[in-house]
Amino acid sequence: MISFHKANNTTDLEQILSLQAANRPENISSSELQEQGFVTVRHNLSLLQAMNNPFSHIIAKEQEKLIAYALVMLKKFKNQIPVLIPMFDQIDHLEHKGQPLAAIDYFVIGQICIAKGYRGQGVFYGLYEKMKQEMQPIFPLVITEVSVRNPRSLKAHEKAGFETILEYATEDGEKWEILKWDWR
Repeated sequence: MISFHKANNTTDLEQILSLQAANRPENISSSELQEQGFVTVRHNLSLLQAMNNPFSHIIAKEQEKLIAYALVMLKKFKNQIPVLIPMFDQIDHLEHKGQPLAAIDYFVIGQICIAKGYRGQGVFYGLYEKMKQEMQPIFPLVITEVSVRNPRSLKAHEKAGFETILEYATEDGEKWEILKWDWR
């Protein structure tokens, strides 16, 4: 039985880091990278702990085993992860319903990941339902960024309710889509 929770202890965060490491591009085959997707950012425990307060990351567990996570990242962390700085720079120049995004209270999905044996079973959508339940009363909008090289993730985000608001390339040539999900 899979259940969805807020991450609330160091063990949860350590299990997030373990699942994250297993799904980094350097730890999976090129065919798995193309077919199943991957995660880009590498967090450390102290940063995950800081990001987990005051709004907790959302996790999925089967009994005590963490099988998936979705990270909550507030705007105040925008300079903490170098690979995400270009995304925040782009966001600062975008608008939502005629207002600059920089002036809107939004948060970012810092990363989402589902363990191999649990993909295609609705866990992705379960994470987002739990996140929406927890965060919608406070935030009208959630934003994320997905590499164009990760079509499985792009398709899943679109199906969940996200819409692409910008495609751009970083200096290293990586192409990204910034997506938003309007909860109001």
